[in-house]
Amino acid sequence: MIEISERQGVGLLRMCDGKANAMSLEFCELFTQRLAELQASPVQAIVITGNARIFSAGVDLLRLLAGGSSYVRAFLPKLSRMLADVFSCPKPVVAAINGHAIAGGCVLACAADRRLMGREAGRIGVTELLVGVPFPSAALEIMRCATSSQHFADVILRGSTYAPSQAVERGLVHEIAETDALLDDALGCAHTLAALPPPAFALTKRQLRRPYLEHLNLDASRADVERIWTAPETLARIRDYVDRTLRKAV
Repeated sequence: MIEISERQGVGLLRMCDGKANAMSLEFCELFTQRLAELQASPVQAIVITGNARIFSAGVDLLRLLAGGSSYVRAFLPKLSRMLADVFSCPKPVVAAINGHAIAGGCVLACAADRRLMGREAGRIGVTELLVGVPFPSAALEIMRCATSSQHFADVILRGSTYAPSQAVERGLVHEIAETDALLDDALGCAHTLAALPPPAFALTKRQLRRPYLEHLNLDASRADVERIWTAPETLARIRDYVDRTLRKAV
């Protein structure tokens, strides 16, 4: 489901959970565990990527609907912990966006320090409001940090997805790579960041992200987020969205 390996001093974390790398409770737990293993290892930087033609399609909505409100209450903290751990990782983190990065998949990519996307990889964006759910504070603060300020409200409220060139304009992606060179370019970027003095890099990263991390930790809207996610009308909207999306995919 989540594979880790080492490439010349860089840790490679590859999501390979089915066709969509959809985020379930178990997915988030295992991702968090694998990330912690890489943080504790001698690797100097970390590259996150997906498999085949997908980075991640975000939350596993089918699993969420099957589990209902009790599952959602258990899942949301695991999702937030996973995203926050990537965002606050003291080692350099590079996202090699090899395919579609939608909703939570986009947020996960945006938690990285540097984001490279394949030229023909697909689309990236946050579609949470189209699904009918609000952003957990971790997700919103990560997007606030990554997105160009003039585009932030539009990216969040419209729920659009963007081609790589459009994503660069909005700050979701830093560089576009040729598809067959994406992973090598991401590893090269990771080596460049790893060459910086680790204590200085970790402190500077923490200083840069402190306002977002403080807001994340002090956020008072968690109960409201959970209330909306678990409301019967929200689950009905999610079911309708899944039905419409699956019909469109057939």
